[in-house]
Amino acid sequence: MPKIYGAEVVGLGKSLPSKCLTNQDLEKMIDTNDEWIQSRTGIKQRYIMGEGEALSDLCVNAAKQALEQAKLDVDDIDLIICGTFSADYRLPSLAALVQDKLGAKNTGAFDINAACTGFIYTLVTGAQFIRSGTSKNVLVIGADCCSSQIDWEDRSTCVLFGDGASALVLRRNEDPNVGVQSSYFGSDGGGKESLWIEAGGSLMPITKEVLQEKKHRVSMTGKDVFKFAINALTTSAKIVLKQEGLEASDIKLLVPHQANSRIINGAAKRLDFNKEQIYINIDRYGNTVAASVGLALRDSYDEGLMKSGDKILIIGFGAGLSWGGTVINWSID
Repeated sequence: MPKIYGAEVVGLGKSLPSKCLTNQDLEKMIDTNDEWIQSRTGIKQRYIMGEGEALSDLCVNAAKQALEQAKLDVDDIDLIICGTFSADYRLPSLAALVQDKLGAKNTGAFDINAACTGFIYTLVTGAQFIRSGTSKNVLVIGADCCSSQIDWEDRSTCVLFGDGASALVLRRNEDPNVGVQSSYFGSDGGGKESLWIEAGGSLMPITKEVLQEKKHRVSMTGKDVFKFAINALTTSAKIVLKQEGLEASDIKLLVPHQANSRIINGAAKRLDFNKEQIYINIDRYGNTVAASVGLALRDSYDEGLMKSGDKILIIGFGAGLSWGGTVINWSID
């Protein structure tokens, strides 16, 4: 049988835009208020891109942090994968821009668009390149510039999202029980209209009418997404735990996609996780789509909530509809 390697997490990084937009700032822009936003989402503030800021630059900043922690040089990386739905350009990929700006000469690069599940898809894809022996060191990035994709007059969406980038370095380990373990993915394209951008693709190119009707902006059916998200988070967690032969009590930390604090807490109750096992930082950043799980991993690590030997469960869910999760056998102290 072919040898299976371990895909060990050895570095983490994050980067945020310079502008912080609080709920109080939004009160001056649209018909909303801080109490309404916090009670329904848990969000207090979010960061948004300013003039001259590029998502690829945030990715590079996050990547450099992760590489420094991993004690690796840029040329040690042989693959870069970016999860995003809002790259700097339609072409080329965000990963190609990151490769160029990092000066990485020995690497392939490509993007994955799985929206809010993007970090999970990207991480597990990178892990498979390592576990199969194809790659030695993979740079995984989750990043989105949501502020350029939403309608700032639609309070049902503009209060939810923020911009940011997160990065993670995977390194080959001889022990297959180290790092990223089994995973689970799900998808339901029939639910696409619950959370989508209708125009801007090949089916509906940008026209004057599209711009007037704002079909090039994010559109969401909140009630449908809320119900889907709780079920997707719960289902993904249960399946991954079963695959690994684990119970909720075996998990040191559940790090879910940060979409809404009510979604996370609602799913946690169904899964029998206690409050101390759930990591939530949506109050700081809002929903940063593909960046969110990586931001949460970096923050929880910085807060001393995980150590070598811990089992970390990460879950994503979002547009597609898509969902999935994996367990990481943590090895960074």
